[in-house]
Amino acid sequence: MYLAEKVMPKLGMGTFRLEGEIAYQSVKMALEIGFRHIDTAQIYGNEAEVGQAIADSKIQRDELFVTTKVWNAQLNHAEFIESVNQSLNKLQLSSVDLLLIHWPSPENGEPMQEYLTELKNAKTAGLAKHIGVSNFTISNLKDAMKILNKEEIFTNQVEVHPYLTNQKLRDFCKQQGIHVTAYMPFAVGKVLKDQTIIDIAQRHQVSAAEVVIAWELAHSMSTIPSSTKRKNLEANFKAVNLKLTEEEIKIIDNLDCGDRQAIPDFAPEWD
Repeated sequence: MYLAEKVMPKLGMGTFRLEGEIAYQSVKMALEIGFRHIDTAQIYGNEAEVGQAIADSKIQRDELFVTTKVWNAQLNHAEFIESVNQSLNKLQLSSVDLLLIHWPSPENGEPMQEYLTELKNAKTAGLAKHIGVSNFTISNLKDAMKILNKEEIFTNQVEVHPYLTNQKLRDFCKQQGIHVTAYMPFAVGKVLKDQTIIDIAQRHQVSAAEVVIAWELAHSMSTIPSSTKRKNLEANFKAVNLKLTEEEIKIIDNLDCGDRQAIPDFAPEWD
């Protein structure tokens, strides 16, 4: 079992594209419902709202798992640690549970050696309990493992959903003992309209979202769906109890069509 599976709740709440009061209320509702794993990032511009929702929840710190990610502009010796301290200040935390490199795409072309060394320094300084990466390809991971002991790489957070199963990368991560955290599990809502998934949901008398989350979890990934509605957050949270059959899992696997949603111009060359 991966370390991540022991210490990180397998189902978390993502906050990508949530801003201001909406971000605050969404995290507040998620915590009320029972979520204990919250994922944010410097570039989301909502760390302060996430932090305030956590503070107002009065939930004990050791019950929570909080992730943030360092943005491309700060992937250098001069700015990395200071940016993490700013994130912690906004989050009202002395440390995050997980600190990730958001993309292997430093704005000024800094070498991976530089920013992964800073990432390790952040952990050594007690600013993060665990460290990892996001949007790293197989090639990126091979380079990273020459710099960091692979046991240090807590997770690789990448886009995975029924329309983009990312199997080649997931297989490599499994071989290397690197846990996969799946973001955008609903493909921005696309897969929730898929008739195959709807049919499976109706068979189990659950929502399409629950089926997708259950599929992610059945593949031993963690996942971080996002929602601003209490009803949807409650449904997402229930998905941990849904068990799909092996046949249903294979049927969903076969929906893969390479429909990637996260394609910024600075993205690496995907596997």
